[in-house]
Amino acid sequence: MDVETYESLGGQVALVTGASRGIGEAIAAKLAGLGATVYAGARDTSDLSRSDHRALELDVTSEDDIVDAINRIDDEKGRLDILVNNAGVMDTRVALEEMPTGVIDETFATNLRGPVLLTKYALPLLLLRDGSRVVNVSSGLASLTAEMGRGMAAYRVSKTGLNGLTVYLDGEYHDQGLIANSVCPGWTRTEMGGPYAERSPEEGAEMPVRLARFKPGSPSGEFWRDGQVIDW
Repeated sequence: MDVETYESLGGQVALVTGASRGIGEAIAAKLAGLGATVYAGARDTSDLSRSDHRALELDVTSEDDIVDAINRIDDEKGRLDILVNNAGVMDTRVALEEMPTGVIDETFATNLRGPVLLTKYALPLLLLRDGSRVVNVSSGLASLTAEMGRGMAAYRVSKTGLNGLTVYLDGEYHDQGLIANSVCPGWTRTEMGGPYAERSPEEGAEMPVRLARFKPGSPSGEFWRDGQVIDW
């Protein structure tokens, strides 16, 4: 789908969660390369080595961390144009009856509750300007139109909930200029995806970065992969 995008993100501010490795690190690097001021969120900021990022201690399961992170961005820049909810964990890959409750809780806390709370606190900054973007890094495993069996119960359901957050944000805030989309980055060689995945982190970051470049009036409330809207 042909959508008008920013060639440069100079003057814009982005927050990327889970930015210390994998797809998140690649997204942050690409956004910085386009000129954005990038706040790179990580549980341990010592894992962040790039000089073109602003290291931000951010465990998305901690409401205190979330509040502190948004307050810092507000104090330092007074704006937020792009929020990429990328931080995520994989469950134990088994069916629901075999999955420990603690694994379910951790997966939901990171993959769903974290993005919901972070977006909640980021909205006052995002809504200051028309055309701010929320990009939720989801998964094809979350689609209700595909087979939902074959294990990974908590992961699948948490990412389906993340897609629900995308639709909600579009319905609630689209008239205020917010652009919210979900994206499947594809099977990517990360700690989560494993060494045999078909895409590099840089390839997995391409579509999330494109969504982060959408201009005001672009499509919103959609689920994307490889430049196309896909079924929920």
